[in-house]
Amino acid sequence: MEKSSKPIKEHLLDFLDYCEVEKGLRNNTQENYKKYLEKFFGWIDQTKNNSLLPHQLTPDHIWAYRLFLSRTPSPATGKLLSKGTQNYYLVALRAILAYFVAKDVFSLPPGKVVLSKADKGQKTIKFLTLEQIGKLLSSVEPKDAISMRDRAILESFFSTGLRIAELVTLNLEQFNSLKEKKDMELGVIGKGGKPRVVYFSKRALSYIKQYLKIRNDIKNANTKALFINFRDTKGESDSRLTPRSIERMVKKYALLSGIPIFTTPHTLRHSYATDLLNQGVDLRSIQEFLGHSNIATTQIYTHVTNKRLRDIHHQFHSDPDKK
Repeated sequence: MEKSSKPIKEHLLDFLDYCEVEKGLRNNTQENYKKYLEKFFGWIDQTKNNSLLPHQLTPDHIWAYRLFLSRTPSPATGKLLSKGTQNYYLVALRAILAYFVAKDVFSLPPGKVVLSKADKGQKTIKFLTLEQIGKLLSSVEPKDAISMRDRAILESFFSTGLRIAELVTLNLEQFNSLKEKKDMELGVIGKGGKPRVVYFSKRALSYIKQYLKIRNDIKNANTKALFINFRDTKGESDSRLTPRSIERMVKKYALLSGIPIFTTPHTLRHSYATDLLNQGVDLRSIQEFLGHSNIATTQIYTHVTNKRLRDIHHQFHSDPDKK
């Protein structure tokens, strides 16, 4: 192995190229690595170690960085970062150390970055009831191009269980033959490049069809994207809606409808899976619907239904000691 003469943070672009070319990681994964590593680089600057070379990184640096993460408040909530969130930053640090190993750059081995133990208790998910989903959807009155698009997006989320990154990559050409269809199945490429089929309900397709009629009448909407930013009147960019734009849109309608403020696009995915499980769909099928590689990831939803069954048991099962 060789000692690099470049500071650790100057390896970032080469690391991201490695992630794309050799690891085949998707753009959003690369962006996440970049975001989490920039926290580490910021900490390096704060501690006056901005010129730290890979071989100069020590276990003491790692420990000090872990302490820094454990005492850092979230900009969104003001609360200290959870153990799970801290681990995202540590996993990114591990990844660049693994890159150094792959490129024969002398540095700490990735195993020296120990992940934090998860917070006690089973991980829980946040989801909406069918009543809350109904309130959210009905809060979007389709009266113009933007509201029709927004309703189509929300209906698509709950019908398919798509991740936000999967929804924003949908293209117009995938929906060219909708006229005669009452429902539709569509192949998508999910997390980790895993293909799966998602299903659009008759209701979701009806709103997409209405949205497409508006799309076809608008000039400067020549982008291949299905869901576009209508405010991009110049038509100079792809006009594709960004994940951040969709997150803001969902938050806006959550506030309007009076449903929980925690609602995000991923909440709708959780709600989709929870509804299927409550309707009696088996866990393996839900795993396929969601595109989970490991069924252990899907099993988190059983915690929700187990609680529901427990509540029903407490409410209706007879207690022989009661008179």
